[in-house]
Amino acid sequence: MLARLWYGNSGWRWWLAPFALLFALVSGARRLGYRRGWLASYRASLPVIVVGNLSVGGNGKTPVVVWLVEQLQARGWRPGVVSRGYGGKAPYYPYRLDETSTPTEAGDEPVLIARRCGCPVAVAPKRADAVRLLEHSGEVDIIVTDDGLQHYALARDIELVVVDGARRFGNGCLLPMGPLREPITRLKRVDAILCNGGEPAPGEYAMGLIPGTPRRVCDDAPLEAPLSGPVDALAGIGHPPRFFATLTSLGYELEQSVGYGDHQAFDAAELLARFGQRPLLMTEKDAVKCRPFAPPHWWYLPVSAELPDALGEALLRTLQGAGVSAPAGNRKT
Repeated sequence: MLARLWYGNSGWRWWLAPFALLFALVSGARRLGYRRGWLASYRASLPVIVVGNLSVGGNGKTPVVVWLVEQLQARGWRPGVVSRGYGGKAPYYPYRLDETSTPTEAGDEPVLIARRCGCPVAVAPKRADAVRLLEHSGEVDIIVTDDGLQHYALARDIELVVVDGARRFGNGCLLPMGPLREPITRLKRVDAILCNGGEPAPGEYAMGLIPGTPRRVCDDAPLEAPLSGPVDALAGIGHPPRFFATLTSLGYELEQSVGYGDHQAFDAAELLARFGQRPLLMTEKDAVKCRPFAPPHWWYLPVSAELPDALGEALLRTLQGAGVSAPAGNRKT
């Protein structure tokens, strides 16, 4: 329903204009309050990089966070990642993930990032609390936040915005009339705009998601021989059609393509009943939730962000321009 309003030409969206105006007034006043210093922001002693977006729904932020962490590690940094931990309920906050942490506790994306990157990850509803935890641990020297562009209670040094290159900004309206959390003019104040698929606008960096070898959900074993015949697919992400289109482009014949809500908690019995016969392909984010009950014919498709080298160099220049550089003891020679 909302997708048709936001990304189609439905005139019904105008019924939501008063609510969008109210959202604009409240969110604008909040931004102004932080910008003028009327509301307090936490300024960490470490540099902070925010990876976020303007619109609701999946734009590809998590692969960018993984890419950024790997880029920083390759350049001698010791990054840590913070997240709100949406979809999880930790026993306490701030919560530092370990090898036993589950999506039920920490959320699916933080668990994915911790497993892929092997870096410290902490979650808290107030991201500044998670930043303090990693900051005081002494394990990290730079912070990357997964989402949080609109979380102005945390000061930041660099802002990266990921844009869905196919859907762009929909009808260009603010919530609930459109998909935007902030006006498009907000992009003038960010450090880089990453266009995930589609044709980048002038000044944007082209981004692609490169599929890897499918891996078995229950034990991460790589697929040794291509799957033959029809397969099923599920995706509990912000925009499931993108994942299904990727599978089709790779030559898979999809019998069932079932989309679930982003961060949705899965019912094991329902999934096992629905996907009990044919091979099943899912996203890596879904896999971290399905691993405890997945049968051996369930697979996930890892993806990695492909971004130009120029972006990494531009980010380093931005950090250096702010007087920040990698500690000499951590630089690789």
